[in-house]
Amino acid sequence: MVTFKLLAAVPLFLAAGSAYAVPGLYVYCDNGLRCVKAPCRSNNALDLKTGAIIKGVSIDTKRLPEKDRAADLLYAGKLVLRGSIERRTVTYTGKAHELPYLVVTAIERKATMGESARCKAR
Repeated sequence: MVTFKLLAAVPLFLAAGSAYAVPGLYVYCDNGLRCVKAPCRSNNALDLKTGAIIKGVSIDTKRLPEKDRAADLLYAGKLVLRGSIERRTVTYTGKAHELPYLVVTAIERKATMGESARCKAR
């Protein structure tokens, strides 16, 4: 009975915006938009589990091995990345913005042509 109560509470922690994000698989790509003023919303992330496109996502690659961080393919929608979406508050010119970040922990595989195309859709 205790186990059931504990498991039932897990979604409440996630819904409350805790630091624990659910890991998943994503394709990160350029959406074609360009900006003149930060925050820039030039990238999307396709959540492969739900099929949802998360717009205006920035990427955090600090948890990847150094050799994988500079891969141009990370930004081109050509790779499936393991990670999670976190909301972070960032300040630009004195104004706070809550923005989505894809925190990447691993490169899983190459993205299919369909996954890449879906990610770039606006």
